[in-house]
Amino acid sequence: MSLFLSKLLPLFFYPLGLTCVLMLIAAVMLWKRPRLATIPILLGLIILLAGGNGWVSDWLVRSLEFQNLPLKEIPKADAIVVLGGCVNPALPPRPWVEVSDEGDRVLYGAKLYREGKAPRVILSGGRIEWHGGGPPESGDMAEIVEAMGVPKTAILQDPTSLNTRDNAVNVKKMMETQGIKRILLVTSAMHMPRSLMIFKKLGIEPIAAPTDFLSTAQGRHEMNSSTAAIVLNALPEAERLRHTTRALKEYVGIGFYWLRGWI
Repeated sequence: MSLFLSKLLPLFFYPLGLTCVLMLIAAVMLWKRPRLATIPILLGLIILLAGGNGWVSDWLVRSLEFQNLPLKEIPKADAIVVLGGCVNPALPPRPWVEVSDEGDRVLYGAKLYREGKAPRVILSGGRIEWHGGGPPESGDMAEIVEAMGVPKTAILQDPTSLNTRDNAVNVKKMMETQGIKRILLVTSAMHMPRSLMIFKKLGIEPIAAPTDFLSTAQGRHEMNSSTAAIVLNALPEAERLRHTTRALKEYVGIGFYWLRGWI
């Protein structure tokens, strides 16, 4: 139940969910106080306009992604840890497992292995039965990294993790049993700040190897490159609203994990 609530309740803090709540409030108010109903309607409009705004979205994304920029020279470690949430199962009509929007995680983890950065790859991720379902994600991730040249003998799997806290706890157990001391932590750049805090709380000092950057210096320059770009970035756009929501999800997660004493 707690896992379900942790997925459900934050939805009402994100732009789309919060706007829906405000629209419901406005609908109720229209019966008795139609003039006051304009207040939640305007608030909902402002939230959608702000959440889909290019500069707001990019600022929120950068506030997380640019905390841990890639190292110019990535040091070697005992293992590469790749966090889940990046692969879709081979459910019909998919012909094979597929990477999701965060799929750069598993691709980058395999790339680091092929560059000789570590002799082992730990793939951490299970699946919630009522939230998409399918086999453990770690197995699907293993199929992809094997196709990219990582041998089975170099792969360790954690198939039971259902959140980032589980990832860290289970990886720590594997490190202790396998004699692993130093790890490269691979996850999305936006997810990296929370991940590092969780791992460090457990006494692990991972080396950040972020990937899946949504904001770039070039993209930021293009946002202000012309009048047309400025106008388009001022208008709401669904993809930017999704990026805003992803960033807010991380901040909500940081707050929730802090309250639980996990960071």
